[in-house]
Amino acid sequence: MKLAPARPTDADALAEVHARCFDPPWSEADFSTLLGSPGVFALTVQDGQAVHGFILARAIAGEAEILTLAVDPPLRRQGIARELLEAATATATAAGAEVMFLEVAADNPAAVGLYEAAGFTAAGRRRGYYARPDGGAIDALVLRRAMRPR
Repeated sequence: MKLAPARPTDADALAEVHARCFDPPWSEADFSTLLGSPGVFALTVQDGQAVHGFILARAIAGEAEILTLAVDPPLRRQGIARELLEAATATATAAGAEVMFLEVAADNPAAVGLYEAAGFTAAGRRRGYYARPDGGAIDALVLRRAMRPR
């Protein structure tokens, strides 16, 4: 598998991976819009033409934000998310970001552990941020990481 920048034509593949990872998923139109937004970039992990994981982020005005990170469920725990996170951090730093933020569901210990291992620390909490299919909601932890300038 190789790491590659996402192209605007990858919006459908990103939506498919996202749907395998999240409920509710983002649509192809959501990804098309985001990929065309200022400062937004996406990196994918591909096997041939098939996208198996990606990270979507934004870097603008000295700050970066991870918008979403998804890895196909059967391929998790193989270092793919860590590789995507490291590559996005490097890309954001090269774009001038001095700090990176993200939100993660409080009930997702694997993701929280990934981000903490990468140097992210708690910056806040958004109560009831993530809607759940059962009608409930879960808090988002807001995490922050200072970036090292290149």
